[in-house]
Amino acid sequence: MVSFASGDSYPADWQAQRQKKNQLEFISILHSLTGIIILTFFNRHYLGCTGTHMAIDWYKEFVNLDYEPEKDDLVCLFYFEPAAGVSGKEAVGRIASESSTGTWTTLFTMPPRMKALQATAFDIEGNVAKIAYPLELWEEGNAVQLMSGIGGNIFGMKALKNLRLIDASLPRSYLKKFRGPHFGNNGIRKMMGVHGRPLTGAVPKPKIGFSAKEHAEVGYETWMGGFDFVKDDENLTSVSFNRFEDRVKYLTKLRQKAEKETGEKKSAFLNITADVETMKKRADLLAENGWNYAMIDVVVAGTAGVMTMRDYCSDLGLAIHAHRAMHATFTRNRKHGITMQFLAKLMRLIGVSQIHTGTAVGKLTGSRRESVALADLLREKKTKAVDGMLLDQDWGTIKSAFPVSSGGLHPGLVPEVMDIYGTEMILLVSGGIHGHPKGTRAGAKATMQAIEAWQEGITLEEKAKKTNELREALGKWGHYKPV
Repeated sequence: MVSFASGDSYPADWQAQRQKKNQLEFISILHSLTGIIILTFFNRHYLGCTGTHMAIDWYKEFVNLDYEPEKDDLVCLFYFEPAAGVSGKEAVGRIASESSTGTWTTLFTMPPRMKALQATAFDIEGNVAKIAYPLELWEEGNAVQLMSGIGGNIFGMKALKNLRLIDASLPRSYLKKFRGPHFGNNGIRKMMGVHGRPLTGAVPKPKIGFSAKEHAEVGYETWMGGFDFVKDDENLTSVSFNRFEDRVKYLTKLRQKAEKETGEKKSAFLNITADVETMKKRADLLAENGWNYAMIDVVVAGTAGVMTMRDYCSDLGLAIHAHRAMHATFTRNRKHGITMQFLAKLMRLIGVSQIHTGTAVGKLTGSRRESVALADLLREKKTKAVDGMLLDQDWGTIKSAFPVSSGGLHPGLVPEVMDIYGTEMILLVSGGIHGHPKGTRAGAKATMQAIEAWQEGITLEEKAKKTNELREALGKWGHYKPV
């Protein structure tokens, strides 16, 4: 705008200039209004606007309570708690959306196939929901990618106060690209020559601190007491006072001695956990020395590492003992994280031969109901649904795996553990044999006598009348349950 001081004369074409300026301003305003009208029309018709307000999110489009899952759908069971101000339906829609084809806002355009790829929440009962995922969302034979989807960003969403993946039902079409356990339980029993009773093992205790030679000597006493396995614990790999190579050397020598003296097959779960290349070298060493097992801390090693080592160990003829160290960081919270049963299912899918599942009567958390569910999903060809805990699962050609009962056990608790698991398990009793008044060998014998008592249908006290080792064990621990 041009200003003129008092007394100045106006230009001759002043009125023409002002008229032209006003016309330009009017055209500019008209363009702005037209843009708003066009944008509003576009958003209302293409971006999900309803009424007089423009829609931002589209989470509820991922909920359809009339949907019936397809045969090839992968179905997940979630526990959820919405954040304040978020409805249950919206919360579940967010889970389905963010774990499949959705995002936080409506989009300008999408290919038509996206609709067929989106997950669908089809059942909501209180704080438990079932979500179906099309098979096409998942890469064949890639358990890592599966976890990135159903165990990924959804757990960090602010709209959810809590979220827990309880279980997932894996369709046969998804399973067929996985190899599962190499041996299966029957193969392990054949390999060890043990039938009709639990396979037994023990960790030299304390779990870390022995030299390689001392560790092997404790292992020898364990074998001589009748046990099948000696086990490294989760944090013993290759430390300065107990190198992996030395432990293999000493244990190999004493394994051969124990086998010659007992006429029984003996073995060990030696912990190879490290980076993948180091694990391969350690697995090679085990195979070269005639071992048939390797142990891996499967949670800390990672899903990808376990997948790689499953095939590598299989080629060497090694079964995998899976220790679950660190699992409780995400399985123990009843409202948030991932359950132990799903972790066990994942490990059977990948192909470990056995995994720790708790005792229900020892020092670690876990109920009897959970222990039974874990045992079933590892051992059975078809797992039946358990309300709020398991979904139906047909394992197809995937072989079985053993549950491993461990943690705070001694001979006095053996019958209770066997009431839960039966004989189809790996039973680890460690402190409960090494703390025996007469030492490790006597403790192992006492445990084997407790197993015999259960099989014979008699009480431990009755069995102890004829067995000194069991009588002394009961004299120290009775039926004490550690906490």
